[in-house]
Amino acid sequence: MTIKFCTPVFVAALTLAAAPAFAVEVSGLAASHDMRREGGRLCFADHFHYGSSAGQSSRKSAQVAAVGSWASFVDFEYGPTWANFSKSSSKDVKCSTSPSGWGCEINARPCR
Repeated sequence: MTIKFCTPVFVAALTLAAAPAFAVEVSGLAASHDMRREGGRLCFADHFHYGSSAGQSSRKSAQVAAVGSWASFVDFEYGPTWANFSKSSSKDVKCSTSPSGWGCEINARPCR
């Protein structure tokens, strides 16, 4: 007696078992970007987001405001799981002072 394993259920199970271990569900606008794994996080491969601040009383408050700007827009486009700046990658933070106060500009790739 020969057992045939080519049933649709077996083929589906084999396909799922062969899928990459890092495959996760990505939906919405995030699905339109290439992704890659970085240190246990799933990150946009080459898509950066920008945040800025101006007129703050200190460098620290300018950084906090710029991170808030970055996170707010990332949350709007992709949802809260992508909007954690501490998980982001390729961070670039530049701050300066002017007569109106401190300001910062940041760029980073969202990760979750």
